[in-house]
Amino acid sequence: MKIALIGYGKMGKMIEQVALSRGHEIVSIIDVNNRADFDSEAFASADVAIEFTTPQSAYDNICRAFEKNVKVVSGSTGWQKEHGEEVKRMCSSCRQADPAGGKDGEGGHTLFWASNFSVGVAIFSAVNRYLAKLMNGFGDYDVHLEETHHVHKIDAPSGTAITLAEGIIGEIDRKDDWVKGQENQPYAPNMLRIDSLRRGEVPGIHTVRYDSEADCITISHDAHSRKGFAIGAVLAAEYTYSHSGLLTIDDMFGWMKG
Repeated sequence: MKIALIGYGKMGKMIEQVALSRGHEIVSIIDVNNRADFDSEAFASADVAIEFTTPQSAYDNICRAFEKNVKVVSGSTGWQKEHGEEVKRMCSSCRQADPAGGKDGEGGHTLFWASNFSVGVAIFSAVNRYLAKLMNGFGDYDVHLEETHHVHKIDAPSGTAITLAEGIIGEIDRKDDWVKGQENQPYAPNMLRIDSLRRGEVPGIHTVRYDSEADCITISHDAHSRKGFAIGAVLAAEYTYSHSGLLTIDDMFGWMKG
């Protein structure tokens, strides 16, 4: 498979190593200093582009790739609130694609987006949803999330924390939405608080706590390095190569549905 990389920081370089180790070819690398390469023949030859950049540039990167009919795997967060509906529209009318990269449907494009590509986080998310379903019947427990990342991370809460919160809200009737936690700031009982901490070079820790007067139930995922994210991103690219439309981790891991 021919892969283009959009973003060549620590994640981009690790994705490159994983992709090469799995027999794929890197045909184009685009970073902040060579954005004109979106118009190159090399980029247009890619089967899939893997995009890990910033909330400010992700949407434009996706659009530039779509202009060249290149499928995109994106792990950038923080852009969906403003541009999510437009991207959904651009990815509509797609059905199963052939492995050669063709598209079915008028104007259809393909984006595989995930807030976190770690296989461990995918499992953790499934456990999170199942636990929330169980806890819906136990109103004495209040639930909140905490996420810790490296000091370079721009968005807060993390996209993974928001995804976990949405999974809980979808199962627990007493929670209607999430709110960003602030020190000494009260919040309504129907809101799910997400606390964000920034410390050193932490790859990512996500913790969900159900607390009552009697006890506390805690589940947590602690990433040891970025390698798990890179492996998941390449697995997503391999899946995207033969599928079309707006794709998610739930599509790749069918056992997470339901």
